[in-house]
This record gives sequence, structure tokens and C-alpha cells, in this order.
Amino acid sequence: MLRELHIENVAVIERADLELGPGLNILTGETGAGKSILVDAMHAILGSRASRELVRTGAEKAVVCATFDPGPCRAWCDENEIECDDELIIRRQITVEGKTSCRVCGVPVTTAQLRDLGALLLDIHGQNDGRHLLDEREHLRSLDKFGRLEPELARYQAQYQAYQALRKERDTLSAYENEKELLTDSLSRQLEELEHAQLKAGEEAELAERSDLLRNFEKLSEAVDLAYDLLAGRDDSASALAGEALSEVERAANYAGELAALPEAVKGAVFTLQDAAETLRDFRDGLDFSDEEFDRIESRLSLLRRLERKYSTDEAGLIDLLDSVRKRLDQIEYAGDRLQKLETLIAKQAQQTLAAAAELTHKRMEAAAALERQVECELRELSMPSVRFHVEITPLGGTPGFQSTGADNVRFLISANAGEALGRISKIASGGELSRIMLALKNVFAERDDVPSMVFDEVDAGVSGVAAQRVGEKLGKLSMAKQVICITHLPQIAAMADQHYLIEKREQDGRTRTTVQLLDSDGRQREIARLYGGEHITLLTLASAAEQLASAAAYKQSIEKGDKQS
Repeated sequence: MLRELHIENVAVIERADLELGPGLNILTGETGAGKSILVDAMHAILGSRASRELVRTGAEKAVVCATFDPGPCRAWCDENEIECDDELIIRRQITVEGKTSCRVCGVPVTTAQLRDLGALLLDIHGQNDGRHLLDEREHLRSLDKFGRLEPELARYQAQYQAYQALRKERDTLSAYENEKELLTDSLSRQLEELEHAQLKAGEEAELAERSDLLRNFEKLSEAVDLAYDLLAGRDDSASALAGEALSEVERAANYAGELAALPEAVKGAVFTLQDAAETLRDFRDGLDFSDEEFDRIESRLSLLRRLERKYSTDEAGLIDLLDSVRKRLDQIEYAGDRLQKLETLIAKQAQQTLAAAAELTHKRMEAAAALERQVECELRELSMPSVRFHVEITPLGGTPGFQSTGADNVRFLISANAGEALGRISKIASGGELSRIMLALKNVFAERDDVPSMVFDEVDAGVSGVAAQRVGEKLGKLSMAKQVICITHLPQIAAMADQHYLIEKREQDGRTRTTVQLLDSDGRQREIARLYGGEHITLLTLASAAEQLASAAAYKQSIEKGDKQS
């Protein structure tokens, strides 16, 4: 559940704080007061794209902070190494430069992580979301979600992917067959060239090191000779002088006890100098320069580097390429035999895929029947007594008769009035009917997911009269199981609120500011009267508001009583 929403410098809202409760939270206010800005702020918290235009004019940054009950997302927090105890705090900041930062319980997260988390916490349905009902591509996904067919779909897709892998291999080999002569000639030349090079891992580095040594042979020999002479090659060498020093240190140690350990230290230095001299001597004795060796190394390095340039890779890449060329030539040589086997395997896998698709189709038909019953029941409660809702499932047709989502075309059809034929929602439903169909579907789907809070942004578009009353009752019933936050202009819906907030826009000091106020019982009555009659509140509209509130309270009591009895 969303407990608190804090907003700073978002559009016309300088600062606003909402303490939301369980049940139905209603937000009302004049058009343009800033109600939908609150929804934009919620979208930002859920990781949606947030532009710098969201920042209030004159401010450096916009801040949205939300506090949730952590229950639904403890596993996500554990997975992302975020500690949350009794509350989950999400903070999003957007600067005028367009930079954004996100934190969950003080820990920086990416917007992608925030989107994953947000999907567990809040389901927002905006004014234009009813358009998704018109997109028949969404109908299949919605049906699978309703039927909880993820396991069946996963099993089918495993078969489908195996089928696609075999087809891809066949297509590759077919291309080899079609261009067999040309490919064979080209690859054979590559193979000959690379095999002739006799490539060895690490050879280039060894040759480059030896080449550097030979190129600097004279300088190296001179330095080694001089170093050896200074260490051990003459009477005043470092080793000789260190030996003399050792003798004197040993003599001094006989007279001063505190110098007793010093001879061993000097002796170690003498041995180190002698070892270094011997190493230099052995290295010098092994030095050998050959013009033939130098030319051979340079020629070899030139060959390797030419091949690297030609094939745009390094030494390791050349070795991998050689292996790849050999395999491709083998594939081409035996492509005909493999193609014959592949055709048999593809036909067999197609049957297995069709069988998995048939099982998925069967499950979809069962889910469709249940969805039809539940949606029709919901719509009848929303003053559409003669409605018929049908989930049409038809085969894809064609060859192979299936795709990544199965073997079905799915679309939702409706007949809003008695005697009318079923038709596409876009052709049949009016604006008010579309709003109610959307709400019915949302209500049905809400029973199948674990998201604890739902937000409806003016879902009452095109709805009035009895239908508005039924929409309000439906939202009230939905709020018995989930937290519902709803922006509305209808008194019938507003009267169902457990908490009612008034959004107002005012001018102060030459700036427009939006405020959010939790209404008491008197404030609720006046606001509902305003929704009935407009700016001029009369005794009649106040009486209508009081009646509406009483009716809503009675309805909620009846629901609670019914739930307790059941």
C-alpha cells in the first residue's frame, strides 16, 4: 500500500504531501488544478521516463518521494541487497538539466530496477489506457495473463525455439549449397594460407621480444659488460670492496656487541652482489647475434602482422579463424547429407510444436470461457444488462501454422445492446461504454495479480447517471481488497471515498501554486455539492450531496456485512 506521497517543485506543485490510507482514496478538483500531475509524480516513482519539463519553473530540481508497505517486494529487496524494515521509501530527483537519480531506502538504483520494483507496488490506469482495448495485439497477452498460462506458454516456446533453431541451421546450410563452389574456393584459399603460416599461440609476443633484443644487441652487450666489470671484473669492483668491508665489520663486531648481527647482513649483500655478477656473466656468455636469425624473425613477424591486418584480428583471432574455416568447409562438404536429416528433424519438431500449441489453445479456451463469464457479470453490475462479451480464438492458418505466441489469433468482441451482433470493441463501444469495459477488465484482472494498490486517472470519461453510480460502487467494492486511488469529476464516485482529497490551484505572489487538502465530513459534502452544481453551492446541491454520501455509506455497509456473512 502507498502510505505517503511527497512532491516538491513538480510542474505547478511547489510542495504537496498526501497521507493515503487503505480503501478508496478520491482526488477531486477543477480541471487544470494539477490532479494528473500527482499521477505523473507516481509514474516517476515507478521508473517511467521523466523529462526536465516536469521541474517547476524557477526551481533547480523536482523531487518525488513515496513510502510504501514493503510486503510485496521483500524478495526484490533481498535480491538487490536493499534493507527495508517497516517501510519502503522510493525517492526520485529530476534536475533542470534533465539528469535523474533514483534511490530505494537510500540505496542508488537504476530506472530499470525502479520499473521492476514499481510493477510490484502500483498499477496505474490513465485516461488513455482504454485505447489498449482497441489494440487487438494486446488481447492475446491479456488472456494469457488472466488464465495464468505462463507455464503452458513457456513449454510451448521451448518447442518453438527448438523448431526455429533447426530452421536456421537448414537455411544456413542451404545457403552453403547454393554457393558451394564459390564458398569452397574462397574458404580453401583461406585454409591454405592460414595452415601454411603454422600459427602458434604466444609466438608473436616471443618473436617481438627477441627482435627487440637483437635490434639493441650492441647497446645491450655494452651495458652488460660494464655492469659485470663494476660488480666483479676488476680489483676495485663492488664485490671486492664489499668483501673488504665484511672483514672490517667482523673485526669491529669483536669489540662491540651491538654490532654482532651486522656481519651477517653484510655477508648477505656480498652474496647478492656475487649472484648478480654471475647472472650477468652467464647472460653475456649466452649472447649471440646472427643476421640470419634477425632476418628470419623480422620476416616471420611481418607475415603474422600482414595476416592480422588482412583478417582484422589478432594472433588468437587467426587461430580461431583457422578452426572456423575448417568447420565451415566440413559443413559444406557434408551439407547435403545434413540437409536431408534436417528436413526430417524439422518435420518432427513441427509436429511437437503443434502439439504444444494445441495444448496451449485448449487452456486459452478454458480461460476465455471464464473471462467471458466474469466480464459479463462485471458489466451487468455497471449498468450494461444486455451486454455480451466474447473472446474469439481462431487458428493462425498458413504454414507452419504457429508463431512465437502459439497458434492462435485472439480478439475481444462485444455486443453492448440486445439484438446487436458481436463486433470489435472499437466499432461497438461508445466512450462511456469503453470506460466501463476497461473498468470491468481491470477489476477482473486485479483479482489475479498481487499488486496491492491501483490508481485510476479519470476512468469515468463519458459516464454519467446510473452508470456513474455503478462505477462508484464497483470502485468501492474493489477497494475492499486493494488500495484504490482515483481521480474523478463525478459526485457518485467521490461519495464512495474512504479518504477524500481536494486539489486546488491558486495564484499567490504572481505564481501559480497547487495545494492538496484532506477533507473532513463538511468539506466532503461541500465538494460533492460543487461536483453536482458547479461553483455556486446551494441548499439543494448540499442536500443532494448529503443524500449521495448517505447512500454510499449504506452501500459500503451492505458490502462489509455481506463479506462477513460469506
